[in-house]
Amino acid sequence: MLRDDINNAVKEAMKAKDERKLSTLRMVNSTIKNADIDARGQGKPPLSDADLLGVFQKMIKQRQESVELYEKGGRAELAAQEREEIAVISAYLPKQMADDEVKKAIADAITETGAAGMKDMGKVIAVLRAKYAGQMDFGKASGLVKAALSG
Repeated sequence: MLRDDINNAVKEAMKAKDERKLSTLRMVNSTIKNADIDARGQGKPPLSDADLLGVFQKMIKQRQESVELYEKGGRAELAAQEREEIAVISAYLPKQMADDEVKKAIADAITETGAAGMKDMGKVIAVLRAKYAGQMDFGKASGLVKAALSG
């Protein structure tokens, strides 16, 4: 499980005295615990590994936005820190699909759902999320699905 991998990595980072990795992994653990608490409050079980991948992607996206802001503000050291955090978190995501693989997956999902137009976009995205959680950027995939269904 991802949780065990992260906890083991925390121990390794402590032994190696890798402060950046240690603080990032502790932040990841904290985010996971908060997400579990939110899920419990809604009567849901603790997050599965697939759910955690979505949490990790959200964390990475937040850091990418921070990098842009820091670079615009001339804070290169803070942007570098955010990039290091992205690298640590990304290590727990499965390999990202190439653009041509994403397009093929979208075409397969459209065929599978029988999607005929924009009104079926939600069905296609749901199939993609179920099969490819953590492997594709759903922001980009959404645009590709929209283009495929409208064209």
